[in-house]
Amino acid sequence: MRTRDICSGDNSPASRKRLRAEDRRNQLLRIAKELFSEFGFENTYTKAIAAAAGVSEAIIFRHFASKEALYESILDRKADEIGIKTWGAELSNFVKCEDDEALVLSVVKHILEADRQDPQFQKLMLQAALGGHPLHKITGQRLLPLHRLLCDYIKKRQRKGAFQKCDPNLAAYAIVSMAGYYGLAKILFGLDELSLPDDQIALGFTQLILNGLRAPGLSRRTKEISKVRTNRRRT
Repeated sequence: MRTRDICSGDNSPASRKRLRAEDRRNQLLRIAKELFSEFGFENTYTKAIAAAAGVSEAIIFRHFASKEALYESILDRKADEIGIKTWGAELSNFVKCEDDEALVLSVVKHILEADRQDPQFQKLMLQAALGGHPLHKITGQRLLPLHRLLCDYIKKRQRKGAFQKCDPNLAAYAIVSMAGYYGLAKILFGLDELSLPDDQIALGFTQLILNGLRAPGLSRRTKEISKVRTNRRRT
């Protein structure tokens, strides 16, 4: 699909009508996300975004200080959509309770759900990473708190003998990457060999991750507690 094809689809008299400021901003965010995910940041010009919205470039800069600010606003909007603050509080509570299953399951489920609900956003992230533009660092900064939380938790559980000795950073990447790769395989390559609902996939990934992390000498009592918690979530 070419840029002008997308532009011509939206550049109708109806799209050129005067919108409320909030509605116009939302429209620009939607169109920009579509074009960024399709063509990348560098190859998407504000002129093309404006044409697709049926407005002048000046309207874009009335709402966003720059193209970079527009991109950052897309990330902020996504954070609001997934309720990042509420989720952060939920994860912190799991850390406090030392609930391994709940913590890992929550991370895995959020990744699977995000990929299922908004595959276009995943493409946007890939474009940022592959495009060589400094914007990929902005995305990385937003992911850093989750990575640090997982690293700190793994270190904590290692000190208590619940997790085996390994590089905490590597383990944190492993937690995120299992569900992440599954999403990429579906979105980019159309691979979906698992005829299972997301809840079962999330539980399966969680069990595989924790089986790899847990110390070989984990007590029978801890294993029983883990089994009870897992069964409760299934019901």
